[in-house]
Amino acid sequence: MKTFKAYYNSPIGTIEIVGTRKGIISVDFVENKQPYDPQHSSCVQEFSCVQECVRQIDEYFKGTRKKFSLKLHMQGTDFQKSVWRQLKKIPFGITASYAGIAKSIGKPTASRAVGAANGKNPIAIIVPCHRIIGSDGKLTGYGGGLWRKEWLLNHEKDG
Repeated sequence: MKTFKAYYNSPIGTIEIVGTRKGIISVDFVENKQPYDPQHSSCVQEFSCVQECVRQIDEYFKGTRKKFSLKLHMQGTDFQKSVWRQLKKIPFGITASYAGIAKSIGKPTASRAVGAANGKNPIAIIVPCHRIIGSDGKLTGYGGGLWRKEWLLNHEKDG
């Protein structure tokens, strides 16, 4: 399956967006990539889902978007997908815990497995794994770095 990429230069680093005809498969922070430039991004011209993702992420960082409406093509195990679906239900500006997610998917003793699934989330920000904090209210791991997680939570708190 052919994939197409676009890059968006956010306030907290460059974000790579990968999509196919089926939808967005990845949104991730990357190092040493060029910022998004519609003049040099063939995927944006060919796939509207990637173009729409760039637009919605831009609106999110500008503070005008609180909920994403994108076609996603999540790739993972059934358990991971159940966790990611639950993450998408966490509203803008709200946090949840691994234990809370585990309970909500009917696996109350699976907090660690939920944490592992959260860490494998391929679609950052849109599937808001940054909204998961420890049961004690402290920030826990984030693939993009805790400083980015803190920035995203503050961005949403202020929004």
